[in-house]
Amino acid sequence: MKKVFKALLLIAAAFIVLAGLAAGYVAIFLPNVGKAPELKVERTPERIERGKYLATSVAVCVDCHSTRDWSQFAGPMVSGTEGKGGDRFGKEMGFPGVFYARNITPYSLSKWTDGEIFRAITSGVDKDNKALFPLMPYSHYGAVDQEDIYSIIAYLRSMPAITNDVPKSEADFPVNLIMKTMPSKPAFTTKPKTEDSVAYGKYLVTMAGCVDCHSKESKGAVIAGTEYGGGREFALPGGIVRAPNLTVHSTGMGSMTREQFIQRFKLYQDSSYRSPLLQPTDFNTPMPWMMYSRMTESDLASIYKFLQTVQPIDNRVQKFTPRKS
Repeated sequence: MKKVFKALLLIAAAFIVLAGLAAGYVAIFLPNVGKAPELKVERTPERIERGKYLATSVAVCVDCHSTRDWSQFAGPMVSGTEGKGGDRFGKEMGFPGVFYARNITPYSLSKWTDGEIFRAITSGVDKDNKALFPLMPYSHYGAVDQEDIYSIIAYLRSMPAITNDVPKSEADFPVNLIMKTMPSKPAFTTKPKTEDSVAYGKYLVTMAGCVDCHSKESKGAVIAGTEYGGGREFALPGGIVRAPNLTVHSTGMGSMTREQFIQRFKLYQDSSYRSPLLQPTDFNTPMPWMMYSRMTESDLASIYKFLQTVQPIDNRVQKFTPRKS
């Protein structure tokens, strides 16, 4: 019996040592996606214009990296805060720690090379070789055309500098170690021709990260087989909000026409639209409607056409559960 007990102790000790070595390796040697490339992006008017469109209407970088007014429906961006960062994503919202959107104006990025910005956007590693929390959808940005990333960088460099020092993000254990394993080298693609509307729609949806919000998730990862079927929950002050089903099943977008889909977005671009003021317990949404509404009708039509090809999922979503007072 003593021999068995001793053997168990040795096994437990070996396991602890191995776990410690593994944790040490992760802490010291990861992330490992290679050095930031030697890169100098030429800031042409065409790139800046394309980058502005992507950063404010498709990838919506400016959505997370600005101040949003959550007293209004869909949290419209506060004018004059574009790119200054500082928005807080904490435990009360379901995050494993406290994370802050960084300042992406030249006030902060003047300290970064174009290659460091490129690596952060496409691989999830900052200038100090620290892993970014995947709230930043770098895996999506690393799957698009490099030229579009260059355009975004050109636009970010052209933005007005806003003085705003943002607190450091702090992830809880063991997420602080797990997130070090997540960055990966990009797998770029070539931007499809706009005439190939299904392929181009998929490209836009990838850059917009639609699948992340419109699928079910477990520990921050999309559950396989639920893609675009909706149901992901978001904890907002008024209660639990769930993303709708985007597939063509009757419980999703089965009856929605292309014109209705486009109009749903363009409603928020109408000059007469005013985002309503809300009470703390009213329904709200994290969907940045005001920004996505700026997409061109042809791009929205391509997205619609791609979504028509996605596997239908039977999932009737209850969009809102009010918080109990």
